Amino acid sequence: MTPSPYPPQSPAASLDPEPPSAPLLGSVPAGTNLYPGHPARPPGPWAPPGLEEALGMLGLEGEREYAGDIFAEVMVCRTLPGRALPRSVTPEMRALVVDWLVQVHEYLGLAGDTLYLAVHLLDSYLRSGRVRLHQLQLLGVACLFLACKVEECVLPESASLCFLGAGSFSRTQLLRAERRILNRLDFRLHHPGPLLCLGLLTALARSSPQVMLLATYFLELSLLEAEAAGWESGRRAAAALSLAHRVLHRTGPEPALYSPEELGPLERCMVRAALRGPAPGRAAIFLKYARPQHQGTSLDAVRLLRSPHSERP
Repeated sequence: MTPSPYPPQSPAASLDPEPPSAPLLGSVPAGTNLYPGHPARPPGPWAPPGLEEALGMLGLEGEREYAGDIFAEVMVCRTLPGRALPRSVTPEMRALVVDWLVQVHEYLGLAGDTLYLAVHLLDSYLRSGRVRLHQLQLLGVACLFLACKVEECVLPESASLCFLGAGSFSRTQLLRAERRILNRLDFRLHHPGPLLCLGLLTALARSSPQVMLLATYFLELSLLEAEAAGWESGRRAAAALSLAHRVLHRTGPEPALYSPEELGPLERCMVRAALRGPAPGRAAIFLKYARPQHQGTSLDAVRLLRSPHSERP
């Protein structure tokens, strides 16, 4: 079934450029205490205990020599500037576009990392300056098209993406939007997404498939929340895994790389999103995970979170 196109209904408008973005965070200097409960990071790559074995569980046995570098690249990655969305783009408008992208992503059968990269590119563009409101849907699908070129082996045709937009934009407009995004972001498309971080953390904690599935649901729900967009990928993944462990087992994962205070705001954000259910404009992820192929995870999440014995923030 073709996803229903429903771009944000807002008047066309151009905004004055926002103030320049704060510089993106890069490497973390030696001596920085990245994770509570662990000593300050020594010079050179740092890795938690058991990381080499976790890489082996992910099929990366040949990369054990570079375990510390891989962990630093994936978990200590660049974050979005701390600046909020443009004044004219509300969290509801953003959620509407992301919800539609989830439908398109599922309809085309794309890889999980493609969705996370597309939303990251969308947020990066929205936080970087001028935005035309009537082009939000076009901007979202152009970000998805770019993410496909990074993550997918077989690209969807641009004509198919235009068809899914129900004729609200042409192929020429899509390609022009793609060029605008590349220029605005200075061709910085690489981003270790939270799904990769979740895979590493799950292998480290030796979590069960049930915990992994619930954590994946919580993590995908966070895509709809504008407040979660500025958090680094590793922390978002850790919050989803911690919440899933505590909902199912009433205890957190081991090793715990972040303190409860660091994860609390994100976990509460995920709980609110899960309890909201299939709200208008935010229903795609709930309905996706309610299906048998996802074992009714979204329905179980609501039941468990509402349980009087539930361990949640």
